[in-house]
Amino acid sequence: MHNTRKINNDVYWVGANDKRLSLFESAYPIPNGVSYNSYLVMDEKTILLDCVDKSVSGVFFENLNFLLKEKKLDYIVINHMEPDHSATLSELVLRFPNVKIIGNAKTFSMINQFFNFDADKHAVVVKEGDEISTGKHKFVFYTAAMVHWPEVMVAYDTTDKYLYSADAFGTFGTLNGNIFADEVDFERDFLDEARRYYTNIVGKYGIQVQTLLKKAASLEISAILPLHGPIWRKNLSSYIDKYQKWGTYTPEEDGVLIAYASIYGNTENAANILAVKLAEAGIKKIAMYDVSVTHPSFILSQAFKFSHIVFASATYNSKIFSSMETLLHDIAAHNLQNRTIAIMENGSWAALSGRQIKDILLPLKNTVFLENIVSIKSSVKQNNLEEIENLANAIVNSIGAESKITGEAAGKPAGKTNDNNIDPSAFYKITYGLFVLTSEDNGKHGGCIINTVMQITDQPKQIVVAVNKANFTHDLIIKSKKFNVSALTTDSGFNVIERFGFQSSRNVNKFDGFEDACKKSENGLYYITRDVNAFLSAEVISTTDYGTHTLFAAKVSEAVVLSNAVSLSYQYYLDNIKPKPVVKAPPDGKKVYVCKICGYIETGYDELPDDYLCPLCKHPKSDMELQS
Repeated sequence: MHNTRKINNDVYWVGANDKRLSLFESAYPIPNGVSYNSYLVMDEKTILLDCVDKSVSGVFFENLNFLLKEKKLDYIVINHMEPDHSATLSELVLRFPNVKIIGNAKTFSMINQFFNFDADKHAVVVKEGDEISTGKHKFVFYTAAMVHWPEVMVAYDTTDKYLYSADAFGTFGTLNGNIFADEVDFERDFLDEARRYYTNIVGKYGIQVQTLLKKAASLEISAILPLHGPIWRKNLSSYIDKYQKWGTYTPEEDGVLIAYASIYGNTENAANILAVKLAEAGIKKIAMYDVSVTHPSFILSQAFKFSHIVFASATYNSKIFSSMETLLHDIAAHNLQNRTIAIMENGSWAALSGRQIKDILLPLKNTVFLENIVSIKSSVKQNNLEEIENLANAIVNSIGAESKITGEAAGKPAGKTNDNNIDPSAFYKITYGLFVLTSEDNGKHGGCIINTVMQITDQPKQIVVAVNKANFTHDLIIKSKKFNVSALTTDSGFNVIERFGFQSSRNVNKFDGFEDACKKSENGLYYITRDVNAFLSAEVISTTDYGTHTLFAAKVSEAVVLSNAVSLSYQYYLDNIKPKPVVKAPPDGKKVYVCKICGYIETGYDELPDDYLCPLCKHPKSDMELQS
């Protein structure tokens, strides 16, 4: 009996679930099964996007027959030739002998490798950007090579604004009636399996994933329809952000993964002691796995999640214990990067595993190895406790966490605070500078002052900037996905702060009359040349919403030093550049509020409303000080 689900008036899910398969690709355990998604678009000409695995072919063809009835199938799009999506293609051609197969040149090369029918008779070969209309719907095709086979492409329906994403954005796990991500608790039920699917199936090809994400960023997407797992039609950015992190090998969590291989329990004991030391130092995100019990695909997934990894292994026949060695080679094969790694070794007569662990992982890019190697002979002794303590401290210092005083020692409940204990001026003591942030979209240039720029990785060079959503420049970056940062110096006058910080690019051209103090970089954006010691050009790779601000993570494409002048810190600006407000008597007995950030004087209210923003610097009511 057929089992379909309507996605919209024209589009139907005609896939199926396999709850009995134990190993995906004969390699990865799937305790929750897997779905095989296929989509039928009923238009003037009918078009099917991908097939399914042979194991579920029965219900798949019943689904097609039920929806098509007397209509013929005009097109089948093969976005991905892997048999779990194309194994039923030959039977499909037998049932619909006049069907046209849409694919790229590599697709048809593989069809001829897998099947014996005359594919050329059915072939519609498409290239990057080619379009095919079925009537109401128009499909545009984009290559997605090595995500995760060389022939992979994605299809974009310009009518519905649907992205048929092949294996990208897929996940392990069956669809239990609810085929949409917003119908389930995705974070609870699917996120770990989505990460495990990505890291094991696609994880090696981060650069290729980034290329696909850049193509997707240029499209207006209302839904993402993958070949495995739920369809995304709401809050797409949350899942895309995960792919940005995974594709750039950026940790999701500042925390510690401990993977241990123990024969008689002594190495496990050392790993447990380390975990306790880390917990006592305030590290809350700790995951531990016995590599002899847990399949490496689960641990690899966690390695992509956490910033720090500890490998603890017994020495076995003068080598790394076999299950640990398998895991290490798996991690190396999947190209993990940007991690901090610590090592613990054990050996009754020769502890040799530590050096060998490092040798396997040394080729991984941008990887830091902590020097505090713990070396145990047989079992943990008193002298090893100091080594483990030192390793824990090194990990804590690397993460940037600080030891917390317990509630009893501090004389108050642990983990609680009070707003009365927070002095906003304390944050001014944090060393950070002032910068001019610039961007452009469709010929409209904008710029604003920001005070949050931070480098997050060295290889590749990546930075983050935090931008107030009230700034027009924020909107330009959202659209253009690029920006420049110009680092101001102590030679800067208040005029540049006033120009870029106290007026809006929505209604003012901030570069008018400023042509002698700015130039355009290779990305076509302005950067400031006067009283600036450097500028950076960057392309946005991910965005994170923090309420009033957006955090943009970006890859630097250009970085130029313009002078050796001292960078302008926020404290220097407050002390030496920012004008001191002159408070006049308020008219008609009104109250006077002075902005602590920019000095703006507000006399229009007896009581400021809760949603008040300073007209100049856009800071909230909490930064307005009532004058006595």
